[in-house]
Amino acid sequence: MPLKLFQSKKPVKIIAIAAGKGGVGKSTVTVNLALALKALGMRVGVLDSDIYGPSMRKMLPEEIMPSQQGDRIVPALCQGIKMISMAYFRREHEAAAVRAPIANGLVSQFIHNVEWGDLDFLLIDFPPGTGDVQLTLSQQANLTGAVMVTTPQEVALLDVRKAMHLFDQVKIPII
Repeated sequence: MPLKLFQSKKPVKIIAIAAGKGGVGKSTVTVNLALALKALGMRVGVLDSDIYGPSMRKMLPEEIMPSQQGDRIVPALCQGIKMISMAYFRREHEAAAVRAPIANGLVSQFIHNVEWGDLDFLLIDFPPGTGDVQLTLSQQANLTGAVMVTTPQEVALLDVRKAMHLFDQVKIPII
């Protein structure tokens, strides 16, 4: 059964921004896409799912910090874009030294316990790799599709092909 993230009657487009590799510009593409969609009048949310190295908070600073409302998390507000990131829950200089089951639990909480309200788009900035966290996101977030980001180096192309294969395996279209 698909996950119902939103109470809106209008379907929300949930887009993964992925690469399978770090340092190729996923977060930059996510921020620019979010700002472009917002400029077009869309209601946009961003989920920074990189538990170990979240960078979205630096790229899209908040005007309003996230908060707790009962058992739900209210996302931060950043230039009119709703955002949640692990960066809000630890100090900037601290490492996220957590094993995969804990990382998966954190990502699941971001998927299930954030009160996004009405959105047109939720952009999920995927972490590098094709492991547990990426699989959890792919299986639980009811993705509409994935945008792949790469650079022309052979190593980056190898990794993006692996990430594309992951999305193919879980039947998520590349858009």
